[in-house]
Amino acid sequence: MVRTSRIIYLAFGLCISVTANATAGDLVYTPINPSFGGNPLNSSHLLAIASAQRDATARDANKGSGSGGSGGGNGGSAGSSQADLFVSQLQGRLLSALASQVTDAIFGQNPQDHGTVRFGDTTVTFDRTLDSIRLSIFNATDGTTTDIVVPQLVTSSLN
Repeated sequence: MVRTSRIIYLAFGLCISVTANATAGDLVYTPINPSFGGNPLNSSHLLAIASAQRDATARDANKGSGSGGSGGGNGGSAGSSQADLFVSQLQGRLLSALASQVTDAIFGQNPQDHGTVRFGDTTVTFDRTLDSIRLSIFNATDGTTTDIVVPQLVTSSLN
């Protein structure tokens, strides 16, 4: 009797395994990062994780210690003070004002083909040609000159 029931169960299992069809859907990759098409609600979470994992800052690179960013996160370094931070921010704002003056001279309401803008020890000379704008930045403090050539968008309208 035990042998008969065992054969019946075996036959029943074999019958089900042969007749049952396995079905599956396509595997579709869905990215997590919203920059690559993922859910936009993930962005703040991913940014928080990346910020928590990041130890090194630009200020650490300027120290030149080469410690690899294991210096903790106390929010500031021993060599920087509020005055140093203020000077750095003021210098950035002044250089931004210089960039605005040069941009206005080249592209403003009264655009010029060439000119010079002086700002302290820095002299910016620009020359606009048909296809590019050439900027020469001269620093009188250390005598260095930096040349920048920016291609200019040329559009032709055929009517």
